[in-house]
Amino acid sequence: MDAVRVALLREVLAGTEWPGATRRFAGALRSSVLPHGGGLLLVGTAEYEPWHLAAHLVDEAAWSGTPELTPTLVRHGARPGDPAHLAVGLGRIEAARRGETLLVVAPGVAGAPLLERVYDARRAGATVLALDSGDRELHAMAHEALAVPAGPGLDAGLDLDTVQHLVSAATGENSLPVPRGRRRFTDRLSRLADRLTAPPPARW
Repeated sequence: MDAVRVALLREVLAGTEWPGATRRFAGALRSSVLPHGGGLLLVGTAEYEPWHLAAHLVDEAAWSGTPELTPTLVRHGARPGDPAHLAVGLGRIEAARRGETLLVVAPGVAGAPLLERVYDARRAGATVLALDSGDRELHAMAHEALAVPAGPGLDAGLDLDTVQHLVSAATGENSLPVPRGRRRFTDRLSRLADRLTAPPPARW
């Protein structure tokens, strides 16, 4: 999905929670990955591998000049004979450590084997993000989560694939909206600095 289509989709979704929610999630992903110089692991479920999200993040990393956003796609069915970029198996999650980010994309139930590995990665210090349909166990482990519930009533026929496009596009944006609470803090800090550096009042 190109930038024009993403812009049109955001326009269609204006007035809903999705433009802001996807930007916030993308901001959490970006702020987790960039300070550590990369280390983004991307994994799906045994039934669903997020190929398209991986490809879009590679593109966004190149276009935005932030190679740290290039993910390592972790596969459930990886085989030793696969090309290098497709041969990373679930053992890579077990090796995740502090400073790395694990993004789990799960349109259904994540399943116990994957959840156990995610739990171990979190205990080892990795940051866990979840983009899914609302798996409670996965959300309990995630530092940041965005749920796209399946079924009728979604805005503009929105589904998890579409939300992945919005997230990847926002992740590559050079300036993401600052959370409101942080903006208030920096504003207060700026005002305090102005007061401390202002010249003393004139005395007559």
